[in-house]
Order: sequence, then structure tokens, then C-alpha cells
Amino acid sequence: MAVTLSESAARHVSKYLAKRGRGVGVRLGVKTTGCSGLAYKLEYVDEIAPEDIVFEGHGVKVLVDPKSMAYIDGTELDYVREGLNEGFKFHNPNERDRCGCGESFRV
Repeated sequence: MAVTLSESAARHVSKYLAKRGRGVGVRLGVKTTGCSGLAYKLEYVDEIAPEDIVFEGHGVKVLVDPKSMAYIDGTELDYVREGLNEGFKFHNPNERDRCGCGESFRV
């Protein structure tokens, strides 16, 4: 079981946490929504919950709740720039389909 970060994602998270002045990392999870069923949720975290599964890559912690782990095991969190757009991308080997708008996915 693993969730990883690219170097680019780790740099972005580290920079944001430094600017924010606090935080231990990011929490990656899923929520039920959208036309395909699941959507990623990503938030900055100030403290680790006892049930969190903790991964670390390039000096940045990624926290995952146990319920989400089944859907995102093996996912790499990346941060990319495409033209004028930039943001996080999720490379999830469990994804079987993604909705047309890109907001949700199915495993």
C-alpha cells in the first residue's frame, strides 16, 4: 500500500505550507459525488489524526484515511503546468473511467 508524490508536487506543498506558516502535510481522500461516483479531495493538514495512514515523499507527508485507501492505493500525486493552467493531477492505477468534465472517477 502506498501513495506517492512527485518532486513537483512536494515542492508545491512545501512552498504552500511555508507560506501558510503551519501544517504537517496534505490529506488525500475520496468523496462520493459527480456523475462517475467518486472525486478526489485534497486539503492541507495541521495535525495527524490517529486513524490516518501516513506516507512521506521528498520530505512531505501525505495522510490518507483508511476508507479512502482502497480507492487510491498506488496513486501518485503530481503538480503540473499545462499552458496557463496549473494544478494537482492524480495518477491512479485503480481508475477505470473518468467523467467527461474530469471532476469524478470510477474504480
